[in-house]
Amino acid sequence: MLHKVEAEINRIVNVLFQDQSPDGSWNYPFETGIVSDCYMIILLRTLEIKDEELIKALVGRIMGRQEQNGAWKLFRDEEEGNITATVEAYYALLYSGYRDKHDKNMQMARQFILSKGGVAKTHMFTKVMLAITGQSDWPSDFPVPIEVILLPASFPVSFFDLSIYGRANLIPILILVHHRFSIKTKHAPDISDLFQESEVPFVKNSDWNEDREFKWQSVLTLMKQGMGIFQNFPAQLRSMALRRAEQYMIERIEPDGTFYSYFSSTFLMIFALLARGYSKSDPIITHAIQGLKSMVCQIRGDLHVQYTTATVWNTALISSVLQGAGVPSSAKVIQQADQYLRSRQHSKYGDWAIRNPNTKPGGWGFSNINTINPDVDDSIAVLRAMRVFATEQDPYHESWDRGINWVISMQNDDGGWPAFERNANKPFLTWLPLEGGEDILMDPSTADITGRTLQFLGDCTLLNKNHQIIKRGVDWLLNNQKEDGSWYGQWGSCYIYGTWTAVTGMSAIGMPAADPAIQKAVNWLHEIQNPDGGWGESCKSDIEKRYVPLGASTRTHTAWALDILLMTSTQVTPAIERGVRFLIDGKQEDWAADYPKGRGVAGIFYIHYHSYEYIWPLWTLVRYRQKYSP
Repeated sequence: MLHKVEAEINRIVNVLFQDQSPDGSWNYPFETGIVSDCYMIILLRTLEIKDEELIKALVGRIMGRQEQNGAWKLFRDEEEGNITATVEAYYALLYSGYRDKHDKNMQMARQFILSKGGVAKTHMFTKVMLAITGQSDWPSDFPVPIEVILLPASFPVSFFDLSIYGRANLIPILILVHHRFSIKTKHAPDISDLFQESEVPFVKNSDWNEDREFKWQSVLTLMKQGMGIFQNFPAQLRSMALRRAEQYMIERIEPDGTFYSYFSSTFLMIFALLARGYSKSDPIITHAIQGLKSMVCQIRGDLHVQYTTATVWNTALISSVLQGAGVPSSAKVIQQADQYLRSRQHSKYGDWAIRNPNTKPGGWGFSNINTINPDVDDSIAVLRAMRVFATEQDPYHESWDRGINWVISMQNDDGGWPAFERNANKPFLTWLPLEGGEDILMDPSTADITGRTLQFLGDCTLLNKNHQIIKRGVDWLLNNQKEDGSWYGQWGSCYIYGTWTAVTGMSAIGMPAADPAIQKAVNWLHEIQNPDGGWGESCKSDIEKRYVPLGASTRTHTAWALDILLMTSTQVTPAIERGVRFLIDGKQEDWAADYPKGRGVAGIFYIHYHSYEYIWPLWTLVRYRQKYSP
């Protein structure tokens, strides 16, 4: 079997060589379904920006993903369809002007929407978009007062308790709610028939109850106490908060014009600035629109508006795995990748410094356009890729040291590592009546980032299992293992991903394979292996908060699971052999290659990383070759 493994390794390496961009990066698409395509159409039509070529292309992509029952799905095995995605697609297609309510496909979409309860059942962000574009009214009140932005970060409750992603999206919403801003053009479609309830609940979700409302009201009371010194000047207080919110957005615009490099926050910022009196032709707004357009990519002949770009992430992982496959650091492909990655190291202080004020910048962000919002996962991926240079050439040590120090300093008080900010994990945030709030508003320690950080520290530094930093990370993982032996992964789907990162991290710092926690995880993986030798997990796992099998195997899930077995076994077991054969025999269903392996918000936001089809199978096959070749 080794000769087939070698052939597959060579095939993937050749593909990666061919796909490298001239600047040394790998710019594989960051695909997130149709939501950003829909919102781009809505943005262009609402601002009356004529870009018919792009709009027509996006209409074609959206239509090509409609199900036979008229709905749109977030992932293949989502039962009937997704109400939020279908409302967004229906509205965008009508607003494009290239589809009509009388079209058969549109009638089917409308029937699906009405059968599922109409607009009232969509996510809050959809309702915000519909209010902005004049399709519905703003709520009379909102559960978060904009004045909260004035509370200092040192106060027991402040706006900076929210995650960076939560702040980026909520600040423009708070501005829009205050101004009750809407802009409706003469070409806007009428979708009033989709509102089956006289009053659409704006933020409360199915989990909302009296207990949560009481708890959240207690938090609001504390906020108001913090603003008590202004109680006699409510108008001035509100005006000050609005100016601070506007300033927050402006100060965090990236060089390409986007707000924190995210589509959603930039979309909302554009309308929030209009609400503050900016004109459509203001350079900040036109620059932001160009920034969003610059994220358009082509996928199999279709145009897709990426939510952001994954260039740094892809490049770091690919450079690292190519080096592991035997490509020397002197090779042009590695040299160019290293130069690209070094050019993307952050030198600015971002919001992360609020809770980590004594550390210099030194991390890396996910996107090529990201300069102020680094994250732990990307930083350790880049550091791993540049490790050989840091040990061979003195000029790299300063960059290496800054990166290492930044990553270590981001460890949470509970011992785990977050994505973007330390200790952004206050439990009261889950009381906010916002669907997906745990994912959107919090940035807690996670098994995947904690495990991957431990793996990096074990493989690439002199720290060992007796160091306090390592011990605290391991303790966090052990305390968060599930009863069945798995771990939950925040940024990948989902339990296979979390288990892979946790086990490989603990193994890398010297925890023996015989440890009960590791053996429990290995036994769980054996239990869920598919008859074809592979593994596959459904996106339903993060919704149901339990492992849900996909019913088919994917190369990515198989590579993750197999990597655990390879790291914890001294010999080729039947399970390993079957898994390797799945990777090299091309048994994967065509649709499984495109199935999302990444996640952002449960039931709302899923990611198809095109690079993963190459990175993780190559990573695992290289480990197999290293361990078992004669």
